[in-house]
Amino acid sequence: MTTAHVLLNVSTTWTANNDICEKDERVGRSIRNIAAVAARELRETPATKEQAIRIMRDWIQKNNDIKNVRQDESFLLRFLRHKKYSVPMAQQTLLKYLNLRKFYPNIFTKIDCEDPKIKEILSNGYIVVSPLRDSKGRRVIVYNMGKFDASKFGCWDMCRAHVVVYETLMEDPTDQIFGFTHVGDGNGSTTAHVTTWNPIDFARLIKWGEQSIPMRHKEFQLINIPVALKYIIDFAISKVSTKMNERLHIHTNIKNLQNEVDVSCLPTNYGGHIPLQDMIKYTRDLMMEKRQTLLALDEMEIINASGIISSRNPSKIIKGDSVSVEGSFRKLEID
Repeated sequence: MTTAHVLLNVSTTWTANNDICEKDERVGRSIRNIAAVAARELRETPATKEQAIRIMRDWIQKNNDIKNVRQDESFLLRFLRHKKYSVPMAQQTLLKYLNLRKFYPNIFTKIDCEDPKIKEILSNGYIVVSPLRDSKGRRVIVYNMGKFDASKFGCWDMCRAHVVVYETLMEDPTDQIFGFTHVGDGNGSTTAHVTTWNPIDFARLIKWGEQSIPMRHKEFQLINIPVALKYIIDFAISKVSTKMNERLHIHTNIKNLQNEVDVSCLPTNYGGHIPLQDMIKYTRDLMMEKRQTLLALDEMEIINASGIISSRNPSKIIKGDSVSVEGSFRKLEID
């Protein structure tokens, strides 16, 4: 894969409000053509976006099962873009998102990058965001399992670190459109990393997370996966959709990883151009920028989950391919 160019030297200061990737000519073209990508991949046009947001707001205002739900454009678009402007599916994902937050308050509430545990986990470099997007304009998230201290932190601490990063990135309209490339390194993982998890909660979070968190996961590139961790990954794969399964790739050496991921987006220990400490600082700056926005998410509430259509009732399942943008609008307008 052709790598993204880095036009600045190693001493560059990476800042959250200065997306360096836009300085790359090729990636810059992708960013400038964001409307074309949104139209091609997500069915987004100015008219459909305006109409969909209006319908979503009207639905939220009239829905007595939910309370204090955000109605700003950024929040609503994360669900509409994730479901390619099928309004009924976006509504279902929003309900599931609120319900997941309610079911696991220990993970999703009081999400604060200044929380001592979250702050330490991020500072250790367990999960970091690259200041460079890849050649397709995607945000690159890097995970270092060996930098998560499983003797000190538990699975809920790990989840909270993920959530504070994911919620922050979902606020970015460019990330909503281009999606995410995940790069995971299992080196340094131990038995404690596996046994910290309750299998039921792990399975539930994997399955519900895919259905409820509106992120466009485009690639999962993994390396240095020991047998114990491979068992967990295989278990996780059994809980997700076939589409997500097909986007997972496990590499046996760094060269294979570099053939699939833009090296310029990676830390120097993977042959990239960015020191890990710079990635850590960049990630922290991003989190701080959206800190109050994330804390305000706790104001939202789902009072009654009866509006969620269960997969156990096939006759009521809304299928994405069968509900076009125009079709979903017509149905809702007629009703």
